[in-house]
Amino acid sequence: MNNFKIALMPKRTQSFWQLAGPGAILVGLAIGVGEIVVWPRIIAEYGATVAWAAVVGIFLQLWINLEIGRWTISTGETPFTGFSRIWGGFAPIFLILIILGYLVPGWARASGLALKALIVGPFGYGSDTFWTVITFSIAGIILFGPKIVYQSVERCVEILVLIVTVGLISVVIAVGSKEVWIELGVGIINIGKTHPDISVKTLFSALVFAGIGGASNLFYSFYLRDKNIGMGKRIPRLTNPLRGRSEAAPSKGFLFEETEQNISRYKNWWSYIIKDQIIFFWLLSTFTIILFMYGALAVLNPRGIVPAPGTLIWDEAIVLKEIWGDIGKNIFLLVGVAALFGTQLVILDGVSRSFADIIYTNLKFAQKRNVSWWYLTVCLAWIVFGCIITYVMDNRGVTELGFIFNAGYMAGFAMAVYVPLLLYMNYRYLPKSVKPGILSTIMMIIASFVYIGFALSSIRWEIMSLIG
Repeated sequence: MNNFKIALMPKRTQSFWQLAGPGAILVGLAIGVGEIVVWPRIIAEYGATVAWAAVVGIFLQLWINLEIGRWTISTGETPFTGFSRIWGGFAPIFLILIILGYLVPGWARASGLALKALIVGPFGYGSDTFWTVITFSIAGIILFGPKIVYQSVERCVEILVLIVTVGLISVVIAVGSKEVWIELGVGIINIGKTHPDISVKTLFSALVFAGIGGASNLFYSFYLRDKNIGMGKRIPRLTNPLRGRSEAAPSKGFLFEETEQNISRYKNWWSYIIKDQIIFFWLLSTFTIILFMYGALAVLNPRGIVPAPGTLIWDEAIVLKEIWGDIGKNIFLLVGVAALFGTQLVILDGVSRSFADIIYTNLKFAQKRNVSWWYLTVCLAWIVFGCIITYVMDNRGVTELGFIFNAGYMAGFAMAVYVPLLLYMNYRYLPKSVKPGILSTIMMIIASFVYIGFALSSIRWEIMSLIG
């Protein structure tokens, strides 16, 4: 799989704001469980001591996303295809990592619980399964309504991100305090400091879930292609097979000759990637996670409230009701629904795309069907299985929170594998003029050491826990 087709780099004709969208989808994914469930709960339990890990986690992922963007605008391929160029065995490895990370629908259940709390309260009508089925059904309608899947995801997530951002600013205005800002600021700048009661596993999961985390970062590639960014313009967009015939996507990507024209066009696309990631992913994700942590530090931590699984959003909303009345409660519940449903939607879409891409690219028999067909098949199967496993969890009293932290744990191991691979891949295959620069290389090496180091520390922690 080491051969590429040679093609002219497409010319960029649209402004940055006309092309905006892929980075915003990543923000919708980042705002979800990591920012509204994992980090507020950690801040509620341990205070602002480890708040630095949230900011560091997002900053590291900025550089990872840039390298994902570099690969896709240069080749039109997803990183999954690039990894298979290095070694065919990476295809099943990443399928396994995706299954382990996303098999149990903790996000979907959390989204259902948030919708339940908003409409009937946490103890109102309907089981967890009932409300999870509702959110899955809504997600399915959004994904398979329009002809172009990407368009519905982009528009929906942009609206949800706007709701979350405005809602959070309103909450901070309601509970604002100079002392809390100082405490949070100290926690952010004290890099490396930990709380004596927090485990390596919990800190690793939280670090990964600051931002996106795991294979989810790789979803960026799909959205760049569907937005016709760089060489992605040469790859057919993912269409809804229920709305018409789909084009077969090429199983291999493209490279351009290093002519002055091609390099100039590449730099124009690369400028877009940098702005997209800095403005949407880095700045907006950092801004929202700080607001979420601030809310937990101001509202939950002083009262000694460590929310039980499934009630974090409700607990914080009830405290806000004491401060700002019903409007405060309803605003935060709406923020919770928007954040969690946005994550559920993008994970469902991204996981289905990843499976479809890996299967179609690596299995010859799979190419008898279009990528869109595989996407539909995987997506529907994931919805059905998600509802079934939520029913099992519900009846056995298993909460979604443990599965969310375990998903973050597995996502961290995935990053320990693919972050160094991504840097190696971009150096090995891309033209000399577009290979990572010194700063990008240094930051990717640092990120690799961080994720590999945490992974090894976590393995050691697990072993020590087993032997007592």
